[in-house]
Amino acid sequence: MESKQIELPVDNRALLYGDGVFETIRYSYGKLLFWEDHYFRLMASLRIIRIRIPVHWTPEYLRDQIHETLEANHLEKQPARVRLTVWRKPGGRYLPDVHDPEFLITCHRLISDEYEAPENKVTVDIYRDIFKPANLLSNLKLIGSQLYVMASIFADENGLYDALLINDAKQVVESSKSNLFALYGTEVVTPPLTSGALRGVIRQRLLKALPDIGLKAVEKDLTPFDLLKADELWLTNAIVGIVPVHQYRSKEYSTLKALAALRLLNELARQDTFDLSF
Repeated sequence: MESKQIELPVDNRALLYGDGVFETIRYSYGKLLFWEDHYFRLMASLRIIRIRIPVHWTPEYLRDQIHETLEANHLEKQPARVRLTVWRKPGGRYLPDVHDPEFLITCHRLISDEYEAPENKVTVDIYRDIFKPANLLSNLKLIGSQLYVMASIFADENGLYDALLINDAKQVVESSKSNLFALYGTEVVTPPLTSGALRGVIRQRLLKALPDIGLKAVEKDLTPFDLLKADELWLTNAIVGIVPVHQYRSKEYSTLKALAALRLLNELARQDTFDLSF
């Protein structure tokens, strides 16, 4: 897809201060998957960082803005990755002069409507150079993502699919681009939000839906040693769905339950009916 350019003022707060949040949404089957979840997470994030929410920013309004962008890029009939970025209008320094929002929507084509597991072997390891803090902002998708950038560079330099983040208490929180689930028998454990984990849309969906395939989903702290005792490790986010991990250090994992969960997630995606405008 041809790259488009936009002009930004030199006092743009996203550029100067990373003052904003974003949502990454998958567009499949002619609809925005789990759009209601994304919308309400975005609204909650804007309230937390004190960006004023305009009255007309309804789920329908923002959905229509995204669909117009997809149409303009000739992607309305193709699966796509959509990013909705929101930042505070220019003015002030650390203390803003105004709290009104500006936003940008970008989109890129994906290969398939369905979530699919990677064909290549998925390996992960711990990124230890920088810890992720556990506070009110840790659960948000903030524009300021330097930790994730550094962890992604670490993964690339070490031939890994992804790098796992730990907090100050040496607990595993998530990866550089996904939430984390560990399977023990029929129990699936994901780090709690209090550990600093992102409030992922797919994470929340799986916590509710996994009992449908006979798995008990719980939120519980995990240590790096706990991962070595797990039967399976999964990485989850809104674009890839569920990625089964094959290896962490010397431990190799099964992927059987992850693939069953992936089939469940694809069914949830097909059944999602909030966005049916196309």
